[in-house]
Amino acid sequence: MATDLLAEEGTEQLVSTARTALGDRVRSITYFTHDDYEQVYLRGDLERDADLSEFIGNEWRGFETTQAVYGESELGRYEFTLRGFENGYLLRVTTDSVGVFVTADGATLTDYRDVATALNELLEEWERRD
Repeated sequence: MATDLLAEEGTEQLVSTARTALGDRVRSITYFTHDDYEQVYLRGDLERDADLSEFIGNEWRGFETTQAVYGESELGRYEFTLRGFENGYLLRVTTDSVGVFVTADGATLTDYRDVATALNELLEEWERRD
């Protein structure tokens, strides 16, 4: 159920933020809320055939579980999740109400941390404005 959740400026900010850290390794970028999602970027060599609703449901459930389990741990505040797959990686960054996942080809942990930090700052800025 992809919709126009973001204005063009928001889409451009997400794409610019992810591609600044990861360049052409970015495969896709999806913005999501608890109720909806929008794939805002898909690299040209990939097909638009992923069942994103399944991904979104899993990422929210995963976030809620993560918060419940690690919320008060000595590790500190949750920052991001990085999942490794045979053909790439999925980076999830969420606030209490919105999230972004970025799929990408291989990169360093530092690259993923940089993009996660930048995306988190962007999402938190948007929440402060609302």
